[in-house]
Amino acid sequence: MIAAQDAAHTSSLVQPAGRLQGKVALITNGTRGLGFAIAKAYVREGAKVVVAGTVASELKVALDELSELGGDATATKIDLSSQAACEQLYNGALRSYGKIDILVNNSAVVGPMVPIVQYSGRDWDDVIRVNLDTVYWLSKAVLGSMIPSNGGSIINITAAVAQRGRAKWGAYSVAKAGVENLTQILAEENSIYNIRVNCVDPGALDEVASLDEVLNPFIYLAADVSKGATGLHFASSDWVGRRF
Repeated sequence: MIAAQDAAHTSSLVQPAGRLQGKVALITNGTRGLGFAIAKAYVREGAKVVVAGTVASELKVALDELSELGGDATATKIDLSSQAACEQLYNGALRSYGKIDILVNNSAVVGPMVPIVQYSGRDWDDVIRVNLDTVYWLSKAVLGSMIPSNGGSIINITAAVAQRGRAKWGAYSVAKAGVENLTQILAEENSIYNIRVNCVDPGALDEVASLDEVLNPFIYLAADVSKGATGLHFASSDWVGRRF
């Protein structure tokens, strides 16, 4: 089914049983790469998913594959470059499923690989907005329903350059450091509501044979087994082959 203004596609089939049965996950940049791999993993575990992307053809392909897995999914075409757009995505997910249990903040852009002295103000603002501001905007929106529900999991994507800045990584490095700090702040502020907020470094994705190798911490943090784990930094490389 295609929603108004061709903004969203929806599929609903019988879901498999799994560790995320009954949960609803919202995944940004969820129609390609890591985000789509997370979406498929969540569907296999029984979750309903809302994936956001900007390319219409990718939305359809993503929805078709999620449907083939037996998933209940919605794919939304939206540019998350403003707080209003992030709130629109959040409200649409609520209308579709009535709640959001899991938010995966996966929107990212590396930006120009040049020294800071050559970095334009426009590029700086764009990279900070995509990598940091959207995490703030969406987390704030989703907390509006997670707090009354007394539970939820927010998973933010980080990178090695968040831990130590490197030459020519510019605004991306700064934004990811901000994401880690924001993760810790949100974790402390919302632990009383049984909401956990963590970040995951998936590592260099072009060096793995399959994206499935990096998914374990994303499944763990979405599932109830991770209750109590909050404000932490996870590295996918530490979770290869790990059972939980």
